[in-house]
Parts: sequence; C-alpha cells; structure tokens
Amino acid sequence: MPEGHTLHRLALAHDAMFAGESVRVLSPQGRFAPEAARLDGRTFERAESWGKHLWHRYSGGAIVHVHLGLYGAFTDFGLVDGAPPPPVGQVRYRIVGPRGGTDLRGPTACELVTEEQVDGVLARLGPDPLRPDSDPDDARRRIERSRRPIGALLMDQKVLAGVGNVYRAEVLFRAGIDPHREGRDVSRAEFDGLWADLVALMPIGVERGRMHVVRPEHDHGAPSYAPDRPRTYVYRRAGDPCRVCGTTVRTELMEARNLYWCPTCQT
Repeated sequence: MPEGHTLHRLALAHDAMFAGESVRVLSPQGRFAPEAARLDGRTFERAESWGKHLWHRYSGGAIVHVHLGLYGAFTDFGLVDGAPPPPVGQVRYRIVGPRGGTDLRGPTACELVTEEQVDGVLARLGPDPLRPDSDPDDARRRIERSRRPIGALLMDQKVLAGVGNVYRAEVLFRAGIDPHREGRDVSRAEFDGLWADLVALMPIGVERGRMHVVRPEHDHGAPSYAPDRPRTYVYRRAGDPCRVCGTTVRTELMEARNLYWCPTCQT
C-alpha cells in the first residue's frame, strides 16, 4: 500500500497540473459517472492529503476523496493534438486539464464527499509527520498508554497517519528499538526521536518519489541517491546480513503485516 509520502507527492503533482484550471472530469469505467458529471467543467481548486488519504477540491465546494488502498494508482498522460488518449483498463476517475491529465484505477475509495465527511475522516487519523500543523503529542499519548507493540502502533493510522510498513521498519531500526517492545515502554525521548526521524525522512520520499533511509556512514560509498545505492536497512532484507552489525535480518508477521528487524541492533 502506498505510504503517506506518495499521497503528498500526488497532491503536489495534481496541484501543478490542474490548480486554477477548468477541467474535464469523466469516469470511463462508469462507477463514478454520476459524480463525474457533476464535476465536469468545474475549476480544480487544489489537492491536499493527510496520511494515506487524498482530496481534490473543486469550485462550488465539491470534494473528491481518494484512498488508493493496495492496488489503486494514478497514471498521468499528455494530450495529442489537444485531446486525451483513449482510456486503457478500468479507469474510475479521469481528470483532463489544458496541459494533460491523470487516470485513477483500482482505488479502495473514490467518492464525492461533504466537508463534514472530510472532518470525520480527519478525526479518525493520527498526526501526519508530513504536515506542519500536526501535533505529535496526540500520538505520544496513545503510545505511552498502550500495551501493543510499538511495531504495530506505528502502523495504526489512528496513531500516526501515513506511516506504512517501510517507514515503520526503518525508523525503528535507526532508533535501535525492538518492534516487539510495548508502547508504554517507549520513553518520551525515544518517541520524540522517532517523530523527528519521520519528519526528516518522509519529505525525501515526497521529493524523490522513493524512500532513502540509509545513513551516509552505512552506504559503503559516496553518499548518493543513485538507483544502485542501498535505500533501506531491514525492509525486505530477511535473511541478509544487517548493514551495520552483520546479524541476519529477521522477519515475522505482526498483526498480519510483514515485520523486519535486526535482533542485535534493536533492543
């Protein structure tokens, strides 16, 4: 499932492509057709995201809520002689502006919502490390009262919005925290360090479109964002040696999600 940086990156891209423009809105697949007809020809005002949720705001107060889920994806396209290409596959939601467009396929949610419904979604989400208006104390209070493992709490969108499996594994490794440790046993200083690390790392994902969490001293070469450089410490590296200590990276299921950690570096 895309993590929060992907949704923030999409919001920026959609703003750059459509903000302030009158757009065509269609649903070639048909499942969003009545809503698309109501939006067609309106001005795309802005896109915004919180955690793994994306909203498109149109003139007249219309709002589209998108959650990509496991399989959803936007695909951008250009115009040929001023016209969009024929849709390919099951396109739920198509936006066409004067400079190009985007197609949405396979989302968990694509719906026209009210402002009250937006507020309802936000009320169920924890703070988002990518948003400067987020209050990390909300997450800290939930964690310090919980007997659940910190590895599960970081993935709970009611605790922290936008953090997924990769960031969960990597910030716990960088902090040296065993993912099995109960939330109530994570100190305030440790939580503050986790939050600060997320605030520092997730914007790199927004900027570059991929996650880079390996510190320069563990890169085994000149620090670089090149494709051939190591980008993670433990995620999907089960059975490989830890980049820091050489211990075999382990994996298991935690609350139905694959967990990765180094049993030596994380205590």
